[in-house]
Amino acid sequence: MHNPKTHDSLFKWLIASFTEDFFEHYFPDINVKRHKFCDKEFISKYEALKESLKDDLFLVMEVEIEETFHEVVIQIEHKSEREDVSMRIYEYLCYAWLLKKRPVWSIVIYTDDAIWRKPVSDTFWYGFSSEMKQQFCHFDVIKIKSERSADLINKHSLMCKLLALKADDRNTDHETLVYEIYSAAESMANLINNDKKLLIEQWVNAYSNIPHTSVEKIKKGVNMSYTATTISEHIWNEGKMEGKMEGVIEGQIKILESLYLSAVLSKEQFEKMVDPLRKQLEKIQCAV
Repeated sequence: MHNPKTHDSLFKWLIASFTEDFFEHYFPDINVKRHKFCDKEFISKYEALKESLKDDLFLVMEVEIEETFHEVVIQIEHKSEREDVSMRIYEYLCYAWLLKKRPVWSIVIYTDDAIWRKPVSDTFWYGFSSEMKQQFCHFDVIKIKSERSADLINKHSLMCKLLALKADDRNTDHETLVYEIYSAAESMANLINNDKKLLIEQWVNAYSNIPHTSVEKIKKGVNMSYTATTISEHIWNEGKMEGKMEGVIEGQIKILESLYLSAVLSKEQFEKMVDPLRKQLEKIQCAV
């Protein structure tokens, strides 16, 4: 399987892999601590919403509010085209509150290529009272194209360097951006796991807009160490680290589960790939 993801899933994978970098870059004045993802719990609770929720990201994070840390549910939605999603944001904010009974911080990320002249709505009128009149739900809006690729590529964060391929790239050479991404990845090789290396490969493949031969030449130029470029290669390589055949298969199943929970694989793709592995593992265990 070479590239089984939608753009929504790619961005969900990026934020899930670089969660701390994401909040440090976009919300530097907000002090955050531990976080945990609750996507699986959310979808299990609201089975009827499963399809519409599969590319959204939900996590619980400790956020400092007035010098005290509180657990807050983070709702992140990615949009690849401009549209007013204020009603949807409020609807899913309500579901998130009902699930966790915690305050909800909603964030919308727009990755369309247009340069906006007018911003989209970041509020939704949800209530009224005689004293307060109209009451609004407020949420944060991030527009990737509002940032300059040249600025992002100079950031230390690998996440920012990847986002440079989707930002305002006017007067910016994409081969140079890809070189900087791979150069940084190679310098951090001991600090990033194979999931992140695979994300880099998939991200560059989706957004670099340069020939594959040029990408391979750049990788050789920075002495990029070998990493899997497809989901299947990644699963096999990770599985081999488990040792004997039983461990190989168990390792491959774990990787598939991780990719499924990160929305890299759809449920259908996950089941199709994991079913023969489970049957093979069962045969081995029965023969022991």
